This record gives sequence, C-alpha cells and structure tokens, in this order.
Amino acid sequence: MTAMVRASGVRGYETLMRKLGADPLVLLRRYRISPEALQDDEALLPIRSVVHLFEASATVTQCPDFGLRLAEEQDISVLGPVAIAMQNALTVADAVEIFSRYLFVHSPSMSLSVHPRSQLVKDAVEVRFELQLPGQTSLRQTMDVCLADVHRIIMFLAGNRSGLLAVALPHTPLAPVNVYRRFFGAPVHVEQAHGGLHIARSTFEQNLQGVNQALQKIAVDYLALNFGNPGQTVAMRVRHALQRTLGTPQGGKSEVASMLGMHPRTLQRHLTAENTSFEALREIIQKEMAMRYLCETRIPLSQLAGLLGYAEQSVFTRACRRWFDQTPSALRKRSAH
Repeated sequence: MTAMVRASGVRGYETLMRKLGADPLVLLRRYRISPEALQDDEALLPIRSVVHLFEASATVTQCPDFGLRLAEEQDISVLGPVAIAMQNALTVADAVEIFSRYLFVHSPSMSLSVHPRSQLVKDAVEVRFELQLPGQTSLRQTMDVCLADVHRIIMFLAGNRSGLLAVALPHTPLAPVNVYRRFFGAPVHVEQAHGGLHIARSTFEQNLQGVNQALQKIAVDYLALNFGNPGQTVAMRVRHALQRTLGTPQGGKSEVASMLGMHPRTLQRHLTAENTSFEALREIIQKEMAMRYLCETRIPLSQLAGLLGYAEQSVFTRACRRWFDQTPSALRKRSAH
C-alpha cells in the first residue's frame, strides 16, 4: 500500500521554486505530481514522490535550506480540520496532544510524540517528530520542513512565545548550522537519534487565547467520526517502538512487548499472524537507520554501531555487507559523492 500525504503539505512549493529562479513544473512532472492536485489541500499525494521532490528541488536550486524556506510559506492551516481542534484547545499541551493523536490524518507516515523530560535541556519537554518511510531514501528536506512547521505551529499557538530551548536534527544538515540557529532562534544539535523540539515546560503549560470550547468539541467529534483510529497493525506499533528505543536497554523484545502492554509470547503470536517477527522488524529498522545515518550524518562508525543496537562494530560491518554488499565506510564514502 502506497503511503500518502495531503497536498497541503506541499503548499507554497511552486511559489518558492519561482522565487529561487526555477520552473516548478519540471520536477513536478519528473515525480508525477499533478500541479492541479496542489490546488486542492485535500488531495492525496504519494509521500515518497513528495520526499524525492523536496530533495531534488534543494539540489536543482542549490538551496540547502530548502525545507526551512518552504515552511515559511506554510502555517497551521496545512493541517486542515486538525488545526481547528488544536486552535481551540485549552493549553499548548492539549493542542499538541491533539496534533499527536490526529497527525495520521495528514499522513499515516508521520508521528508526533511528547516526552515529558528532555534529555538535552533542563525543565523542558521534548516534542519528537518521526517519519516512517521504509526504504533507502534521503529525508533531510522533508524532516526540515516538518520540524520547522511544528515549530511555527507551536509558536502560533503560544502567541509567538515559542519557548524553544533546543532543536535536535537526526542528520547532518547540508546548510550551515547557523542557518538553522537563525531560523529556530535556539541551539541546534545535529546527528541526533531523533528529530525534535525541546520546549520550556512553562510554554507547554500556557493557556491558549480566544478558545471556543464548543467549536473544539465539534472539531474533535468530526475527527473521531470521520477518521477514528488509524488502525495500526501490531507490526507498525513495533516498528514505531523500535525507532524510539533501538540501541537502548528498552529495545529488546520483552521491553517492547511491555511498552505495548503485551507478554512477549503474545506479541510474537500477533506478529506471526501478520507474517513477520520481532527479529525481522528489528533488522528492517536497523537497515533503514543505518542507511540514513551513513548517508546523512558523520557519526563515527563505532558510535553508530551502538546506536543501532550492535555490541561490536564488526557485527555491524557484517550486517552492512549482507544488506548493501559493501562496508559502512565504503557506503558513506560513496554517498558523499
């Protein structure tokens, strides 16, 4: 099944390309995205095509901060009906909870989670964004535009008082880090295990202004009635859990099963019924994350092996040979050209 994203996520693309002196139609045609579809926020586009479009656009325009610039063309309304529910929540925290619960309406490949204690900054909450897109695809620009959108949305909700204390990028950015610092107005940490925003707890607890609770109830009821639950399979839930815990003590089968409220044997029965296993899913995640870390970061190989859950670098090297028919260092060198 092809993963999709609402066309509103590409809003401003044609305008930005023209500002950068490029014809947007050339790349839209290359990736088989109809210009007419971009005029309908509710149209659905293959997310893989959109990811490739953003990466190619950054290359063609020689604009390494393309994702950040695209976010400046967008606002909270790209979320459609989810935005109405968020804008009428009582607090920033309540709005982000709605954001997290219904982001799948925008794209099932995207997820937002709130972690009450930041590992980077004291007295901060981490709002973590993840993009699940199986396969060997560069996600830099898409991750940038999504993190930038989340930042701008939270700033809007908080009355332009974002309280942003730090930004975590899960890659080595193509643009200078100072470009990101200026955009976000906060320290930027690159090559992190997860992408996210670390926000002051006081901002997160802030009340929203001009809230209409009746309208909020109507919006939430509409979302629940029309979209309900994304109906994730157990395999999808395990994938998401592994993406958060791989390389940590919580990344084992028993620990993941506990996170999902299951006994390990029950978890395995569910996965067997879905024609997979915990070990197979873990290797898929390891392969996907290895490709991203090797191609999009400069994290030392010894450290990278640990991040992926390998006790020794030699085991990671053998896995890379099996997956990619080359060593980690050779793959990293090739991707740099």
